[in-house]
Amino acid sequence: MEFLNYFGQVFEPFNFMLLLIGTIGGLILGATPGLSPTMAVALLIPFTFRLEPAQGLILLGAAYTSTVAGGAVSAILLKIPGAPANIATTLDGHTMAQKGQGAKALQLGVTVIGTLDTSSVVKGLLSGCIGLWLATIGFDDIMGAQRFIFHPTLGGGINVIPALIGLFAIPQVITMMAKGRSTTNADVIIVQKSPIKAAFAEVFSRKRALAIGTGVGSIIGLIPGVGGQIAGLVAYDQSKKFSTEQDKFGTGHSEGVIAAEAANNAMVGPSLVPLLTLSIPGSPTAAVLLGGLLIHGIFPGTDLFDNHPDVAWTFINSMLIGQVLMCIFGLYVAGLAASVASVPHSVMAAIVLGLAVFGSYSVQHSMGDVYVMASLGVSMYFLERFGFSAAPLVLGLILGPIAESNFIQGSMIANATSSIRDYFFTGPLNLVLIAIVIASIAYSFWMELRNRHHTSKEEVIG
Repeated sequence: MEFLNYFGQVFEPFNFMLLLIGTIGGLILGATPGLSPTMAVALLIPFTFRLEPAQGLILLGAAYTSTVAGGAVSAILLKIPGAPANIATTLDGHTMAQKGQGAKALQLGVTVIGTLDTSSVVKGLLSGCIGLWLATIGFDDIMGAQRFIFHPTLGGGINVIPALIGLFAIPQVITMMAKGRSTTNADVIIVQKSPIKAAFAEVFSRKRALAIGTGVGSIIGLIPGVGGQIAGLVAYDQSKKFSTEQDKFGTGHSEGVIAAEAANNAMVGPSLVPLLTLSIPGSPTAAVLLGGLLIHGIFPGTDLFDNHPDVAWTFINSMLIGQVLMCIFGLYVAGLAASVASVPHSVMAAIVLGLAVFGSYSVQHSMGDVYVMASLGVSMYFLERFGFSAAPLVLGLILGPIAESNFIQGSMIANATSSIRDYFFTGPLNLVLIAIVIASIAYSFWMELRNRHHTSKEEVIG
């Protein structure tokens, strides 16, 4: 119960002011397409140089947690994830907004604080394979070999932020522009008022989605290097598989939003556990936080809790209090942000395109990233016409480098100790993981065939 001794430090005037600034600023930055939690925290680190270590961590931690929640705003209203963690939120959240339930979807997200988005498992797997191929572009990290570098811009590979913006934003911009300058009711998303009490009731009525999202987010957050990019996607996929209303996912189903945002929120805290105890970041943003600690001469691990308990426990307490503040201010921001949906498509297309260019350029201050964003976006627009989805493609792009580096490392160990076949395909843990993968794919195929059978049966009856 040592952490209780440091609760008072969070409420010191200057510390609490930093907590408020980080929370409100993070919600705004998170709602801006392209400004990911990692980027937001990185931009704030220079402002912590003259602060005490605990004060700097309060500011950075508040920004981290609130940008993940703020990313749901643009994901729901514009179908553009504010961060990779909000990809799954777009799948049902934006459809809810189109039905006039934008405020309700935003409140769900804040209060919760290959089969994804596609009717074909094969197309989902193919989309994932395209993402894996995109992840190989650039120089090989191990051998230094050039791969698919058909333009100097691709020498450093494809950065996930411009790719994310392009794959989700540009198809929306093209669709908006195709509708012309009409400002009729059909051109504007009408946002119906939704009481907060109803949003809370909806959340707790979906206990299964809430439990799956929380469990998946907590587990993935603890795994070093995985990060929160896939937490929402995995939770959404698993919630869909265990749901009795699978056909409603992707059509504006609140269960999808609840599962995704529950995972996003649950991931943040556990991702800091390996950082504070083992000096191993659990996510890209946690890696930036590690840099913030090292700048102040503090090394995570036993040294942090033994020699700097005031820093560690004040930071942890501020994260707990920040969750409450994020809920309060998040609901207020959600009410204001829902009005964005009333902007005509012609105006919104220009705004989104400007934000997309700004967000892509600001990552590395490179016009090459803007060209990559535009190219991927136009390509995704045509792929969507054939039933392909951006979600599994982005998932493949994110997991590609992780899978490749671990495979190469495993192969080197296997060649030095035993054969590759024995190293990868023997042992109880390996066999269990392989069985889970095969079962997951087989289950997805079975569910697709069953749904098609039911659909064809209903058509015959009709």
